[in-house]
Amino acid sequence: MDIETKIEALKKMIAESGKIVFLGGAGVSCESGIPDFRSDNGIFKAIREFGYPPEELLSHSFFVRKPEVFFKYYKTLLMSTDAKPNNAHLALAELEKRGKLTAVITQNIDGLHQMAGSKKVYELHGSIHRNYCMKCHRFFDAQYVHDHEGVPYCPCGGMIKPDVVLYEESLDEDCIMGAVTQVMRADMLIVGGTSLQVYPAAGLINYYRGDRLVLINKSSTPYDNYANLVINESIGTVLSKAVFE
Repeated sequence: MDIETKIEALKKMIAESGKIVFLGGAGVSCESGIPDFRSDNGIFKAIREFGYPPEELLSHSFFVRKPEVFFKYYKTLLMSTDAKPNNAHLALAELEKRGKLTAVITQNIDGLHQMAGSKKVYELHGSIHRNYCMKCHRFFDAQYVHDHEGVPYCPCGGMIKPDVVLYEESLDEDCIMGAVTQVMRADMLIVGGTSLQVYPAAGLINYYRGDRLVLINKSSTPYDNYANLVINESIGTVLSKAVFE
């Protein structure tokens, strides 16, 4: 089946569905110029520039032990405050606007789905746009953290922590349960921009009970054999053609 035939099949599935859920990973944000820190380039860049692999730099214990290095890495490579939504984000927001899509579940922390207009977004790993003082719990936006030289501090003297889930930390239980419920109720599940290797996010696919499981990713995934449709192409290109053309 060629790419155009697959996109036509995707269009037909969307037309027949009324409770679509989208589960997305780093590949969705890559098309907005945000690098995937799990890629070879991201790992080597972290080690070359900061002396540690990303998994260590982004761990809770490292944040506590070496906040200066943590924030230097975080602000240099993870805080993309000038990134803009791409065709994938815009297509998903349009599907929600049409009453077709009920939720977006994302592993990304950039807030681009909301910027594109999506309202129901489950951010499994938190967001760069929410930051809290560890002492008085005052809220700060991403720009405050980005513009603050070195480690960001609250006027009260407490250190500010981004509301992102670090390694060694648990995902928000309400967020996970909400995402599970959405997947269980879905009549179509579109999974895009993820290799489905990172858990518990990848495990969400197991809660889907329908027969319209679509995987859109440039490379193969462990779940390809379970999908009703697999498209190995750019997520932005595929969703844009399926929704707007």
